[in-house]
Amino acid sequence: MSTIWAATVASVGTDALDMIDGGVFILFGSPCPPALAEVAIVHDGYDGQFQPIAPGDRIWIGSQSADITEVGEIANDNLRELGHIVIYLDAGEADLLPGAAKASGTLPTPSPGEPIRFERVNHA
Repeated sequence: MSTIWAATVASVGTDALDMIDGGVFILFGSPCPPALAEVAIVHDGYDGQFQPIAPGDRIWIGSQSADITEVGEIANDNLRELGHIVIYLDAGEADLLPGAAKASGTLPTPSPGEPIRFERVNHA
């Protein structure tokens, strides 16, 4: 596995906690508009060379991970430009929004200072 994107949590919005409890993780890079910061996990951004995420990759929050199963058509553009992506955990057959990704597994509620990263899991 190799890290393809990484950031550090700067803040977790008050309303983001309800979203996270429902399996919805909204990431947004800093600076983040105040209205979005209330529902988002705001991070410090990624300054490395961007590599698109793909099904089979893994998202990590701290020491827990979930497998990416599907990626929307503009999710990587949003992640690269704004640090923004919505991750839906265990969403089943629900339609995937263009700026989102689906993942399977369990992720914790992040805390400020905690790392978030995507890792490439040797795709065939």
